[in-house]
Amino acid sequence: MHLRDLTQYLNELSENNNRPWFIMNKPRYDILREEFLQVVTELIRELGKFDPLIADCNPKKAMFRINRDVRFAADKRPYKTNFSAALAPNDKRRPTHAGGPTYYFHIQDGKLLYGAGEYIPPAPRLKAIRERIANDATGFSKVLKNKALRASYGDLAEEERLQRPPKGFDPAHEHIEYIKFKSFFVWNEVPLKVNEPDRLVPDLVRGMKDAYALVEWLRGVKVSEQ
Repeated sequence: MHLRDLTQYLNELSENNNRPWFIMNKPRYDILREEFLQVVTELIRELGKFDPLIADCNPKKAMFRINRDVRFAADKRPYKTNFSAALAPNDKRRPTHAGGPTYYFHIQDGKLLYGAGEYIPPAPRLKAIRERIANDATGFSKVLKNKALRASYGDLAEEERLQRPPKGFDPAHEHIEYIKFKSFFVWNEVPLKVNEPDRLVPDLVRGMKDAYALVEWLRGVKVSEQ
């Protein structure tokens, strides 16, 4: 896709985040959105080669809308200033009671952010993940030590964590610091290669494949129906 055009468009949208400007520039948006759809389509095809559960994802359902939900937000700007997509089996990209990991990426401010895992999962899912860490310390250790994961991401992202161990968990557990986490996600943010658009999908595939050990482990977490 035309990454330089996309970057320019998003920068201008950031400076003119209002409906009149958006309507005036709708033809530009439509072209870029169609190009982005092709990127997501190609990404799904390539990810499916090592993660078959992603192969049947609908690219249109994977893409996030550019409109912001401002109903309960203090910030009333109507549009997001990024193009983004999330991929999960059966197109269930949003957190649910049962939950599950996703692959995610977005383009914003001339940068590419990509990663995988579960970001702020709902309470039942969060509890189930913590319980699996507690009960499968060896398996979780293997994920943390995975060579590809560590080479690309270093460690799980420390977005938010509890100050104290959650109720019912052993404070002396070897992974208690991870049990305190509220998200289980790895991500990188790198400069967008606007002069090398053909590298976008290969770079995303490589990064997401390096996170597959975490994705696979999280898929083994089951939420109790009780």
